[in-house]
Amino acid sequence: MRLALPVLGAQLAQVAMSTVDVAMSGHASALDLAAVSVGSSLWFPLVLFMIGTLMGLTPIVAQHVGARRFSAIRPSVHQALWVALAMGLLCALATRTLAMPLFEFMSVPSDVAVLAARYLQGVSLGLPAIALYETLRFYSDGMGHTRASLQFALLGLAVNIVCNYTLIYGGAGLAGLFGQALPSILHDLPALGAAGCGLATATSMWVMFIAMLAYTRLAPVYRHARVGTRFSWPSPPLIGELLRVGLPVGVAIFAEVSLFTLIALFLAGYGEIVIAAHTVALNFSSVLFMLPLSLGMALTVRVGQALGRGKYRHARFVAYNGLSCALAAAAVVDIILVLAGPAVVSLYSGDTAVRRLAVQLLLIATLFQFSDALQVSIAGALRGYKDTRIIMAVTLISYWGVGVGLGNMLGRGVHGWFDGLGVYGYWIGLVAGLSVAAVLLGWRLMITSRLRRLSAAGP
Repeated sequence: MRLALPVLGAQLAQVAMSTVDVAMSGHASALDLAAVSVGSSLWFPLVLFMIGTLMGLTPIVAQHVGARRFSAIRPSVHQALWVALAMGLLCALATRTLAMPLFEFMSVPSDVAVLAARYLQGVSLGLPAIALYETLRFYSDGMGHTRASLQFALLGLAVNIVCNYTLIYGGAGLAGLFGQALPSILHDLPALGAAGCGLATATSMWVMFIAMLAYTRLAPVYRHARVGTRFSWPSPPLIGELLRVGLPVGVAIFAEVSLFTLIALFLAGYGEIVIAAHTVALNFSSVLFMLPLSLGMALTVRVGQALGRGKYRHARFVAYNGLSCALAAAAVVDIILVLAGPAVVSLYSGDTAVRRLAVQLLLIATLFQFSDALQVSIAGALRGYKDTRIIMAVTLISYWGVGVGLGNMLGRGVHGWFDGLGVYGYWIGLVAGLSVAAVLLGWRLMITSRLRRLSAAGP
């Protein structure tokens, strides 16, 4: 819990940054809000893919720490930084060059597309920085120092709020907030709207990276890792190790994100009430999902460090103990969904029909909290074992095969057999997909932990 709670705070702070972007751009104009929403749907999945790939650094560092191989940590971090820089630059180039063709393909209205492209031009300036920051964050997590994630996520949130207000609303907005006694240079700032939101996001990304870089270079908690060469060129073996561990995680996260995007597209034909209720229920449950997600990330560190020390029986104990914590967290989330759901939903929408349907969907969400908490925690434990390819395979089978396939069948129905259940069918498909993932990953963890323990015992 000491490892997980700072990670939880960091995850919530990053969610808050997205919420602030939406809220502040929405107060500028409906066009700015639409541009930010459309632009975010393009760059956010790319960043999650990068983050998942770079997450492979955490078990690598954790096992080095557990084995007291401190001289091996710095070279691994250097190689991860090279990978992060390359991925950040490629994602920045992709968002700048592919935005308008994709918007035209998706039939996005021209005024929204143009403004969304300007927003993405600003965000793209910060994508290399966020990739480098996440690398240092996962290095810090692997060292067992997760509080840094919380500290610099809060710093990024604060910078994002200030820069958003300044760049979105310009001098007129600042004058309305602080009065007319502002320096003339601030009075003359233009209101950039969505484009300013993109620049503010990029600024917060660079501030987070620079602050995290200075912290990891100076803080005493990292002194054991500051041994060996101070610089190393790209090393194919070490980069290969990172990609073998991290790339399947990146693919798995991208598949999960695209699953929810695809379901939203399937629901587009059911009307605005269904779409709005689905968005509200999914957003609220996703915020609560940060608790089991943080436990899974903490499990990666604890399992990895135990394996590094050669304590395979203890690693297995830690993994199953973490699953117990995840089930307890799921019970807490269910209580919140049932008791606080109606009140929270009313904060999202004043439409009675939207609120009624959203509450009903939250009741379905209580069914998949346990399987969702289990699968994300088991995946965290498997990352600690560096056993990540199975996570990618199970995610693709469970989410796309079961979740999308069964959900689409239940939602649309089968001609001549039964009528579709609509949005309820898609949510039942989510329950089934997450449950299958929990079972398959649990089976894999049982086998992996047992084989690792038996191989250590010898003949």
